Amino acid sequence: MSRSYLVSRAAGLLLGMAVDARVADPRRGHPVAAFGAAAARLEQRTYGDSRRAGTVHLIAATAPLTLAAVAVERWSRRHAVTHVLATAATTWAVVGAATLAAEGRAMATALDEATDPATAPTGLAAARDRLPHLCGRDPDQLNVPELARATVESLAENTNDAVLSPLWWGALAGVPGLVAHRAVNTLDAMVGHRSRRYARFGTASAVADDAMAFFPARITGLLACLGAPLVGADGRRAGRTMLRDHSAHPSPNGGWCEAAWAGALGVRLGGRNVYASRVEDRPFLGRGRRPGADQVRVASRLVTVVSWAGAVAAAGALIIEAAQQRPGDDQQPLRPVGE
Repeated sequence: MSRSYLVSRAAGLLLGMAVDARVADPRRGHPVAAFGAAAARLEQRTYGDSRRAGTVHLIAATAPLTLAAVAVERWSRRHAVTHVLATAATTWAVVGAATLAAEGRAMATALDEATDPATAPTGLAAARDRLPHLCGRDPDQLNVPELARATVESLAENTNDAVLSPLWWGALAGVPGLVAHRAVNTLDAMVGHRSRRYARFGTASAVADDAMAFFPARITGLLACLGAPLVGADGRRAGRTMLRDHSAHPSPNGGWCEAAWAGALGVRLGGRNVYASRVEDRPFLGRGRRPGADQVRVASRLVTVVSWAGAVAAAGALIIEAAQQRPGDDQQPLRPVGE
């Protein structure tokens, strides 16, 4: 892989993150939402109560999109600027750092109103209405501490799922890596849970998502520990809690993120989660009281710190790899636009 190709990929990842910070996700027509709608229609044809049917669904949903991304990567790499812009546009489409942090801030505001006697009813209703933006739990019976807990857990896990994991795969494989991860992660959110309908059908999507998130989740947890002091949280406690409690989480990856956030904030996460079709009782992560609006704000700031640290690390790794190549390795340099 040529030096200039690696550098343009790094520049595209950073530019995409910068655009994500400045340009809000569209309310309608977002590429990820469009893929989800297409996958839901495909499920009507592929569904069967078996792992084989779920594997067919995974391949049928992701293969065409990934092949199209390969074509874009090969076409765009012929010119430096085109390759940067294609990588940046794809990064913006699949990364959700800014939206995730904004949802956390909005939830903190609603929780503040929910604890103010003058605005408690409307604030609690607003917080319950906003929770589905972050996770699939049933918010109707949740009080303020449980709404805050669900928010912190979702912010932590989605920092990996919606930011660090796509950046990792973007650094490794460019546009196809970004697209393939986001497609698999979306399918996991749709069919990868342990409900009666998806217990077998969703296995392939869940396993694929776990495999793709294995290393990024651990990097997410590490960066949360390192970045915690920048947002007024406790990095050492985050590290201790992550190492002690991560294995209690039912996900092989989610515990690294949630335990790090719990330790950084000094709160206790975990407990009973009620969804539309199932109930989960999870072990506790961290020690202390349940989080509140203030802890949600800190958690939201930590999302931003970890997201940008991950982006800089991914781009830096590509630039270091480019610098270590010998001149003879750059056999197919990118051409400036216009040549």
